Amino acid sequence: MPSLYTEIEMNAPKSAVWRTLICKEEWLKWNTFLYDRNPALRLKQGQTVQLSLRRLREETETEFEPRITLLQPEICLRWIYSAPGFRSEHTFELQEIGRNRTKYIHQETFSGLMTVLFIPFLRRDEQQGLRRMARELKQYVEGY
Repeated sequence: MPSLYTEIEMNAPKSAVWRTLICKEEWLKWNTFLYDRNPALRLKQGQTVQLSLRRLREETETEFEPRITLLQPEICLRWIYSAPGFRSEHTFELQEIGRNRTKYIHQETFSGLMTVLFIPFLRRDEQQGLRRMARELKQYVEGY
């Protein structure tokens, strides 16, 4: 299965990184990759969320409505978006790597018959978006 992956180490406790990651009302302050179209709705396992993303800064937003399949506080957030012939699974994982140090991992896995058509167009730009979000989250939680 095709997938995208990025990770970054942060000088911040896991609890601070987690709070920032799940506090959708704050995303506009630091996140230029993912946007929430209903920020007042709290993240909850089993819930569908209304999101959009901007792979490149100059690109128009792409709307999608994934379902949260896993929500383990301070450990993992996962959602799945499905369309006919296409499935995308986003996983955000936090690992404590020392006192007030956290490794942030963001992975996206694709599957389905239409993946072959979409991947050439998504791979490079989507990877840039994942990396940009990781850097922006790091800067925000570290207070830069």
